[in-house]
Amino acid sequence: MHCYVYHSSRRPGTYVYLPRRDDFAGVPQALLDALGRLEFALAFDLPPERRLAQEDTATVLANLESKGFHLQLPPPEE
Repeated sequence: MHCYVYHSSRRPGTYVYLPRRDDFAGVPQALLDALGRLEFALAFDLPPERRLAQEDTATVLANLESKGFHLQLPPPEE
């Protein structure tokens, strides 16, 4: 699956993954409002065997298919 990632202008370290570029139809309006402007960050292929640095690939793929987006929050501070 091809994946498009946007970062939040209001919440540092917060990213939204989409299966189609600039298609925010599946993202709830309340979430869009909370995140502020979403700026395109990168696009990449996401096969099931690919490892991601901060997210579980299977979870990202499942969310993209079922919800139409995946929300990545910043890691908790230690």
